Amino acid sequence: MSPALIITAIVTILAAATVMSLRNLVHCALAMAITFSGIAAIYLQLSAEFVGFAEILVYVGAIAILIVFAILLTRSGESPEKSVLTSGWGAGIVVSVLVFTALGWAVLNSAGLPKAATAAPETTVKNIGEALMGKFILPLEIVGLVLTAAMIGAVIIALKEDPKTDNSGRKS
Repeated sequence: MSPALIITAIVTILAAATVMSLRNLVHCALAMAITFSGIAAIYLQLSAEFVGFAEILVYVGAIAILIVFAILLTRSGESPEKSVLTSGWGAGIVVSVLVFTALGWAVLNSAGLPKAATAAPETTVKNIGEALMGKFILPLEIVGLVLTAAMIGAVIIALKEDPKTDNSGRKS
């Protein structure tokens, strides 16, 4: 393993732990965007360019930004007296270290772990693009329409009028 991959993995794990331990939702969403970016960087270092760039476009570019906007639009007044970390952050760290250790041991001792290098896959980004624009064009367009309808619904819900006001904007 290269040092860059190890550093990226450590930063990604720390950002994921930060998402779980912070109390402020905006800070959690920003740490989640860092986690998604770290996962994309790991994919790019492992020569999975399509998955890495899809991770950046879909998760960092759309999901994380959508979550930040949703939090900011629906945010109510939070009291600043609360501590930055949640009350169970110590137990969360202990449990996550135990789970990470158990999963690491299971993966390293697995019989399914390939011992020799495998051949490069036949699928390329060009093949995926041709399949999306050829055989799977209808499902791709349907997904686009569903996402557009969801976004329009979110905007309508966010712009919903206060029932105590009349059409002129004055409160009754």
